Amino acid sequence: MTEPLRVLCVTSEAAPFAKSGGLADVMGALPQALRERGIDARLLLPRYGSIARESLRRHPAPLGVPLGSGERWCALLEGRLGEVPVYFLEHDLFFDRPHLYGPPRGAYADNGLRFALLSRGALQLCHYLNFWPDVIHANDWQAALVPVFLNTVARGTRLGRTASVLTVHNLAYQGWTLPSEAGQLGLGPDLGPLGLVSHGAVNLLKGGIHHATLVTTVSPTYAREIQTPWYGEGLDAVLRSRSADLFGVLNGIDTAAWDPARDPLIPRPFSSRDLSGKAYCKAALQQEAGLAPRPEVPLVGIVTRLSAQKGIDLVVAALDRLLDLDLQLVVLGTGDDWAEDLFRHVQNRRPDRFRAWIAFDERRAHLVEAGADFFLMPSRWEPCGLNQLYSLRYGTIPIVRATGGLHDTGEAFDRETGAGTCFKFHELSQDALCAAVAEAVDVYRNRKLALAGMIERAMGTDHSWARSAASYEYFYRLAKVRRLGG
Repeated sequence: MTEPLRVLCVTSEAAPFAKSGGLADVMGALPQALRERGIDARLLLPRYGSIARESLRRHPAPLGVPLGSGERWCALLEGRLGEVPVYFLEHDLFFDRPHLYGPPRGAYADNGLRFALLSRGALQLCHYLNFWPDVIHANDWQAALVPVFLNTVARGTRLGRTASVLTVHNLAYQGWTLPSEAGQLGLGPDLGPLGLVSHGAVNLLKGGIHHATLVTTVSPTYAREIQTPWYGEGLDAVLRSRSADLFGVLNGIDTAAWDPARDPLIPRPFSSRDLSGKAYCKAALQQEAGLAPRPEVPLVGIVTRLSAQKGIDLVVAALDRLLDLDLQLVVLGTGDDWAEDLFRHVQNRRPDRFRAWIAFDERRAHLVEAGADFFLMPSRWEPCGLNQLYSLRYGTIPIVRATGGLHDTGEAFDRETGAGTCFKFHELSQDALCAAVAEAVDVYRNRKLALAGMIERAMGTDHSWARSAASYEYFYRLAKVRRLGG
C-alpha cells in the first residue's frame, strides 16, 4: 500500500484570501484536490492586512523566525479552505500594507526580506506544529528561498530529509533583491556559491531553481520553452542545467465555478447535448455589446490583460483585417493605456462589428465565454493559460498561438478529417493571426458538421484539478525518492 504523503504548500497568495493573478487560483484549488487524493496537504501564506483576523484562530504562542543576525517574531493564525488547514504568518511590518507586492507598476524595495521571512517561516512552522512534510511545495519567487533554506540551515535537522518542489508559474517575475540585503536573508554575506547571484544582484528565483529537488512549470511546452534564450528570461542556462529535474504540469480549472450547465452568471444554461442555451447566450452577448443579433455571423471574444505579452499588439495591428472578415469581436479587459485608447477609438469607428469593455467584470467574463463562438488568445508566451480551458468547457473554440499551455491544452484543427478542438498558429505575426481566424470563420460558415464535432470534443475534455493533482502527487513522490537518495 502506498504510504500517505504530507505536503506543505507555500505561496504568497491563494484564493479566496489574497489574489493578484493566476497563482491565487492555483493555490486555492490544488491543495483541496490533493486532500481528495488522501494527501495531508496544508497551506501557508502571509496574513496581509486585507485578510480579516476575525474568522481565524490565533495560536497562543508566537513564532520566532530567524532572519539575518536576529529573529523576527510573528503570530500564527489558522483557518480552513474546505478540508485544508491554512496557516497565516502575521508580521504587520512586512505584510500589513496596501498592496501584496507594491503599488501598480512598482514593487516594495524590501520584497526580498518580506518573502525571505515567509520562506524561513515555513521551516519554523513545521517545528512549531511538529508537522514533518515529505515535500514542501514552493511557488514562484516569493517562496523560492524554501529550497535554499532546506539545503543550508535545515541540514542535519529533521527537515533535512524533506524534499522541495518549486513551481514556476511565470518566469518573467524573479524576485530581484539588492546585494546590500544579502546579509539579512540569513544565508551569510556571500550568496554567489549558493547560486543566488545574477548580474551582480540577488535573484531569489534563480536560487530556488538551483536548489529545488524538482522544478515544475504549469505546462510541458512551457517547461521546454524556458530552457531557450527566447523564453528563458535570462535563466535559460540554469534551467538547462536542471533539465533532468524540470517538468510541466498543466493547471486545472474550477469545474464548479465554470460549468455551463449550472453557471448562475449566464442568462441560460446549456450542455454539449443541448446547445440551445448557448445560442441564447450569444444573442444576449450581442445585445449587451450593442451588436446586431446576427446568428449567422461568427462572434469572437477576448478576455485578457491588454498587454503585449498577451499578443494584444498583434490584434491591434490586424484589427481592421479581422473585422473585414464579417465577424463580430468583443473585448473585455484592462491594461496598457495605448491598447485601451485604441480599442475605444475602434469601437467608435466600427460600432457595428466591435465592442470593447475596458474593465474587469466577472459576470461579463462568463457571458463572453458562454456567448462567443470563438475565443482569441494570441499570446507571445503563456505558461499555462486558463481562459482557453474555460472556453473549451463552454464550447467556445479557442484560436491560439501555439505556445506554452495554449499548445498543450488543445488539438489543432485537421482540415482533412475535421478533428481537433482549437485553431492554432505558430508564427508571431498579424498574417498568421489573420489566417487562423479566417480558417475558423470558414469552418463556421461552410463546415458546420466539423464545427459541431469540435464543440462536442472540446466540451468533453477533462481539465479538472483532479487530473492535475494526480500529476503533482507523482512528482511529489519522485522528489521524495530523489531527496532520500533512492
